[in-house]
Amino acid sequence: MRQPVNRNRVERFMKSLGESVQGSGTVFFTGGVTAVLMGWRDMTVDIDFKAEPEPGGFYEALAPLKEKLDINLEPACPSDFIPPLPGWRDRSRFIARHGGIDFYHYDLYSQALAKIERFHDRDRHDVSRMIEDSLVNAPRLRELFAEIEPLLLRYPAVDAGSFLQNLNTALS
Repeated sequence: MRQPVNRNRVERFMKSLGESVQGSGTVFFTGGVTAVLMGWRDMTVDIDFKAEPEPGGFYEALAPLKEKLDINLEPACPSDFIPPLPGWRDRSRFIARHGGIDFYHYDLYSQALAKIERFHDRDRHDVSRMIEDSLVNAPRLRELFAEIEPLLLRYPAVDAGSFLQNLNTALS
């Protein structure tokens, strides 16, 4: 079992990764890392990420960093679970630049909808904080849900009716 990931460990990972790769690229953080960096939680179990575009040597650097920093790394983002939201890249929030890598929070609307679809207690808390902190707003969440709803049939693990019910509950 690897150590939990707190803010300091995320920052060490970003710095170390920036020093380990060649060239430039972008890494988007999602899930628990966003919650930790935003101050909603003290720690998370892993670092969920999406690299796009991927810097040279990115995947080669991950295994050694995983061992050196004693962290879990998981290539995962909201578009693995729900359809990608239009404009997600433009809404992603800049965190920092280390070496040639720009680090961002993956679009918070995408994260909120992915959390609402899953709707675990921790996800509910994170979505509540996003709304309380005015990082997402209810009308725009509903609009974006309506845009992806016809595409949900491509995600057979997602029940559109339950997803909508969870959205209504989260925004009530």
